[in-house]
Amino acid sequence: MNELLDDSVPSDSLVLTQDVKSYLLETAKWSKLLSIVGFVMIAFVVIAAVFAGLFMGTMMSSMTEDLGGAGGALGGVGVTIMYLLIALLYYFPLMYLYKFSSKMKTAITDNNQEQLSESFKNLKSCYKFIGILTLITVILYGLIFVFALIGGAGAFLLSN
Repeated sequence: MNELLDDSVPSDSLVLTQDVKSYLLETAKWSKLLSIVGFVMIAFVVIAAVFAGLFMGTMMSSMTEDLGGAGGALGGVGVTIMYLLIALLYYFPLMYLYKFSSKMKTAITDNNQEQLSESFKNLKSCYKFIGILTLITVILYGLIFVFALIGGAGAFLLSN
């Protein structure tokens, strides 16, 4: 078992043992892979945004020719904007994850305390972003559930 502290290190300091360094280096490699795959997936979402928008616009235009077809173009633009917003939301945590991995690798290989701190700062930002996004999603789902209950109760009362 590795000793975390020795006589030359103050008792309130943390020491990165070789085991910990290898764990962090492996974590950095996996997070780099995940972030790169995520960036590729974002590219696919952006491409899908364009094609889905064009497809929806064409389909809705043919269905709304009686109204001049303007509704189809707006529907296609709406779908494109929705997909682009999703891609933008995924970009930020992936960017933080990529920066974490790059800075962690530099910190471990060069024994650089500043890069280690920056690396963990990016990891914190990644988790903070995901946490806030999760809270917003849970709140939105809660609101949808409440409004669905209210709408269902209203429909039930109106039908009786």
